[in-house]
Amino acid sequence: MIDLSGVMALLPLAGAGFGVGFLVGLTGVGGGALMTPLLISSFGVPPSVAVGTDLLYASVTKTVGGWRHHVEKNVDWPIVLRLAMGSLPASLILLAIVAYVPLDTTALAAWIRYGLAFALPVSAVAIVLYPIMMKGHITGDAAPEPRGRTAITILFGAALGLLVTLTSVGAGAIGVVVLALLYPILPAKRIVGSDIAHAVPLTLVAGAGHLGLGHVDFGILAALLCGSIPGILLGTRLAGVAPDWLLRPLLALTLCYAAYALLSK
Repeated sequence: MIDLSGVMALLPLAGAGFGVGFLVGLTGVGGGALMTPLLISSFGVPPSVAVGTDLLYASVTKTVGGWRHHVEKNVDWPIVLRLAMGSLPASLILLAIVAYVPLDTTALAAWIRYGLAFALPVSAVAIVLYPIMMKGHITGDAAPEPRGRTAITILFGAALGLLVTLTSVGAGAIGVVVLALLYPILPAKRIVGSDIAHAVPLTLVAGAGHLGLGHVDFGILAALLCGSIPGILLGTRLAGVAPDWLLRPLLALTLCYAAYALLSK
């Protein structure tokens, strides 16, 4: 008789992937911000493994979205390059420190928890502010090329690279809101497309680094993808049913509760 115990053990993870994917499909944000604390607090996954697995998971899902935005010409590649000039070196430096500097694994887990406790409420505020920030942006294709923001964009990219590599949180809602502040004349769809396009190399580099450190569980990764892909498809189809003004505050409250749960355990 075939032993299905291993498959059955992964079903709750697939269900979690479906739930998170469904919320991402409904709201467009919240993937990493929900998945990593869920893996840690509900499934007992070590923080470093939760971050590494979620980063590779994000790199797969965001590649699909990034390619779609590229085909639709919604990506401002100079902005993506500026962000990557800061984020990728910062990610590699942090990964090198973790790999070559003797660190207490207990202390590293604590850093990740504290980083999440900081990033989750910030993401919650960004999710609520997201539609407000987008109202000030034009919806057409034409916009003057933004200038004079190169250094600030690179610095923000570096901060985002450190935050994403440590916690896997921040590449979505936080990135969009800050880009909206830095480039107020850029069309909203190009801000979203550029943010997703930048998240692809960042999550891939950070995820590959965590893979090299042994911080990725491929069984969990496969289960999450099996659940999240149909969840995202269903959530996207139903996106117009639930009111956005209700979903975003509920998602923000969920993230704040996740931060509380991480610190209380």
